[in-house]
Amino acid sequence: MNKALRNPLVFFLFILPALILFTMFFIYPIFSSIYYSFTSWNGVSETVKSAGISNFEKALGDERFWISVKNNGFFILFSCFVQVPLIIFFSLLISNVKKLKGLYKTAVFMPSIMSTAVIGILWGFIYEPNIGLLNKVLGLVGIDPLYWLSDERFAMLSILITNAWQWTGFYIVMVLAAILSIPGELDEAAAIDGATGFQRATRITLPLIVPIISVVIMLSIAGAMKAADIVIVMTKGGPAGSTDVMATYMIKYAITNFKYGYGNAIAVLIFVFTLVVTAVYQLLIARRTERIEY
Repeated sequence: MNKALRNPLVFFLFILPALILFTMFFIYPIFSSIYYSFTSWNGVSETVKSAGISNFEKALGDERFWISVKNNGFFILFSCFVQVPLIIFFSLLISNVKKLKGLYKTAVFMPSIMSTAVIGILWGFIYEPNIGLLNKVLGLVGIDPLYWLSDERFAMLSILITNAWQWTGFYIVMVLAAILSIPGELDEAAAIDGATGFQRATRITLPLIVPIISVVIMLSIAGAMKAADIVIVMTKGGPAGSTDVMATYMIKYAITNFKYGYGNAIAVLIFVFTLVVTAVYQLLIARRTERIEY
C-alpha cells in the first residue's frame, strides 16, 4: 500500500476526475468565450465570422455598458460600507445572547437558503406602490406613495437593500463562528480588568476576527461582480436600463438579441474587471491581514 502511494501515477489518477470536470466547466468555457468574443456570431448559424476587436470597442464606447459597470460598483460599495458593518454589528449582538442563540442564527440564515426568485417576488410586494408594506408605513407619517422599482431614483437602492437582506445572514453565521471560536478567557480577563463591553468588542474581538472579515469582503466583492438574478427578477434592468448590471447587459445581447459574439465580449470584460478588482483588494488590503493565532 505504501509503495503504491509513493507512485505519482496514483495521485494523478485520484485528481483526474476533478481535473476533467475543472477543464470541462471552467477552462474550456473561458477559452471558448474569448474565442467567440472576437467574432460576430449570432449563436445559431454554422458560419462564424471574425470581427476583430470591434466587439470590445463597441462595448467600451457604449454608455449603457458603463451604466451597468457603475451599478456593479454600487453593489460593491453597498456591500463593503453598509452590509459589512451591519454584519459585524449583528454578529457581535448575537454572540452576547445567552438564550435562544441557535434560534437567532437560524432566523438570520433563513433568507440565504431561499430562492432569489422568491426573495425578489416577496420584496416586490413590499415595494408595491399601492398596497406595499413600505408605502403603507410611510403613509402613516404623511409621505406620499413612492414607485420604488419604477423610479430611477429608487430602483437601484431597492435592489441593493433586497440583495443585502438575502445574503447578510449567511455572512453573519461566518463571522459569528469566528467570534465564538475566540477563547472565553480573553474576554473574561478584560472584564476583570474593568474593560466595558464596547472596549472588549473593539479592542479584543474585532482585531481577532479581521481575517474572516477580509474573507467576507472578498466574497461580497465577488458576489457583486456576478449579480444578475435579483436584478432580472425585480426590474429586468429597468426602468430604461438604469438598474442593469454587467451580467444582465450581457444576457440581453447574447440571448435576447442573438448577438452571441458581443455577449461573449461582455463576459470577457466582466472576467477582466473582476480580476482587476480582486487583485487590487488583495494587494492593498488582504495581504496586510495577518493570520491571528491565540
